[in-house]
Amino acid sequence: MDKQQIIDYCLTYTDAYEDYPFDEKWTVVRHRSNKKIFAMIYNYNGHLCINLKCEPNRADFLRSIFKEVLPGYHMNKLHWNTVILDGGMQDDDVFEMVQHSFQLTMPKLKRGQA
Repeated sequence: MDKQQIIDYCLTYTDAYEDYPFDEKWTVVRHRSNKKIFAMIYNYNGHLCINLKCEPNRADFLRSIFKEVLPGYHMNKLHWNTVILDGGMQDDDVFEMVQHSFQLTMPKLKRGQA
């Protein structure tokens, strides 16, 4: 999977948009309505990586079964994972992690909304 493929996948989610708040080397994908980040795509140590938010117990589990999943680079290590995209992970596994991150960062419904 290359950088544009993972960006394109992230942008398939409703309300998602890409942003470059740091520089052109870091692509950030956010929710339009609350501006929360759910994916950060960048190169590090010669590898294409993505940072994704993750529930802490699930993060530990994923780190234990995939060598490509590490504690989040430049992020809270409890709540974020870094996934090395040019390793041996299946695309479907990465896509499931993106979906989880998207759901965790979605805007909260206000009282009375359904």
